[in-house]
Amino acid sequence: MTNTTKTQPGGDVRLAGISKTYGSFTAVHPLDLTIPQGSFFALLGASGCGKTTTLRMIAGLEEPSGGTVHLGDQDVTALPPYKRPVNTVFQSYALFPHLDIFENVAFGLRRRGIKSVKKQVEEMLDLVQLGEQARKKPHQLSGGQQQRVAVARALINHPKVLLLDEPLGALDLKLRRQMQLELKRIQTEVGITFVHVTHDQEEAMTMADRVAVMNAGRVEQLGAPADLYENPQTTFVANFLGTSNLIQAEVDSRSGDDVVVRAAGDKLLLPASRCAVPAQAGGKVLVGVRPEKVGLTHADEAGSIPEGRNRITGRIGNSSFIGVSTQYVVDCAACPDFEVYAQNIDRDARLVPGADVVLHWNPAHTFGLDAAQDIDAGVAEGEAA
Repeated sequence: MTNTTKTQPGGDVRLAGISKTYGSFTAVHPLDLTIPQGSFFALLGASGCGKTTTLRMIAGLEEPSGGTVHLGDQDVTALPPYKRPVNTVFQSYALFPHLDIFENVAFGLRRRGIKSVKKQVEEMLDLVQLGEQARKKPHQLSGGQQQRVAVARALINHPKVLLLDEPLGALDLKLRRQMQLELKRIQTEVGITFVHVTHDQEEAMTMADRVAVMNAGRVEQLGAPADLYENPQTTFVANFLGTSNLIQAEVDSRSGDDVVVRAAGDKLLLPASRCAVPAQAGGKVLVGVRPEKVGLTHADEAGSIPEGRNRITGRIGNSSFIGVSTQYVVDCAACPDFEVYAQNIDRDARLVPGADVVLHWNPAHTFGLDAAQDIDAGVAEGEAA
């Protein structure tokens, strides 16, 4: 690929105290956010969380109620959309139906009065792997191909930032997964900043270098996908990104680098470094562990569990075989609907509803959250998305 498709360095996207209110409703509370140059950045959250409004303020399609938008060293807060070095790709592609693919991609160049467009358009179509489709009309392409045309049409203008507003929302699941990898490949090749709005946790985790999880107009947590998943700082993030078992517990004591907690008579260890709140003896804490980190052993085999693991006893309420794994829901005194995802390698035929079991996991996989939060925050949003 030639350098003609590379953009000039554009600097970070910096939002300083940016906010948006509509009458008495606050869509985005004052927000400070830096999106590093050249990164694939995702704004993730459920409907109404403020993510699209934030994107539209970067694009200039919404006027902020307060704060500033900087692209590199340039304050663009007062600039109209067409004067900002950004382009936006929407869910609804917005291709011109009467123009073929070549002319759709060439549109921005022709509008700027550029006469010789052939080389640039062909390079863009090659980038999105649609060189052979150049003379087809949009209705002759699949949804995924149309989306790639929309990306090519935006990138040919050499924006410093490409904004993507739920770009894969209209595609079926299999095509969406293909396009996630495709967009990541394109972003890596062109090297410009992509800011991607989505409600789909898997999509954000698959594509983005950094993710801002938004809730009710605020950023709940910002970080790399793996860090958000492994070290959630709030119950909303713990529940919205995948599934978490959250156990109400009381701090008992300290043991080296671990906090000892008690939950319904069970003693559990929690690394102090993974506790989002100070752990004071007698204080309350929510102890969390992801379902795939937990082992499930029939009560008759409890003696085979290695020493040093956290363990809780319970009874299997129900199980679901889903091919690669079996998902169990276990009724425990400490947590009534404790979920376990067990890979289907050596399945124990005794692990059926009604069986008494021991749940066990490495204490290092435990995290601690503030018990004053709503334990179910983010659950409904995560399921809906």
